[in-house]
Amino acid sequence: MRLLALDFGSAYIGVAVSDPLGLTAQGLGTLRRRSHAEDMAAIRRYVEEYQPQAFVLGLPLNMDGSRGPAVDRVQSFASLLKQEFQLPVYFQDERLTTVAAHRTLIEADCRRQKRRQVVDKLAATLILSTYLENPNNIKS
Repeated sequence: MRLLALDFGSAYIGVAVSDPLGLTAQGLGTLRRRSHAEDMAAIRRYVEEYQPQAFVLGLPLNMDGSRGPAVDRVQSFASLLKQEFQLPVYFQDERLTTVAAHRTLIEADCRRQKRRQVVDKLAATLILSTYLENPNNIKS
């Protein structure tokens, strides 16, 4: 099952996709958030190209596992995605994915300017990889 993962942030949305069998994750890009209509149009282009069967959204839980205001924003966005695309939305705990993405890019000797451009894409890829590696996640 092909999945489209989104790392939904206040300024950017990182995008990643799985292979058709749902085994591997590949980063696709980063969308600069603009308006609801423009965000959905940009996501629609990915949906049309990759034909995912579901979305995976990073769920930004607090470090103690509690839910804060960021979770409410992601869940509202998930509702909009379901409405717009009629596809299921699954959630993956995304604690520390952005930190891990930054660390990976620093270890790869990626310049600060380049890191800013790709960190959300890499975070989406990590969210999707984690989701795909967990056998307890719903895959259908």
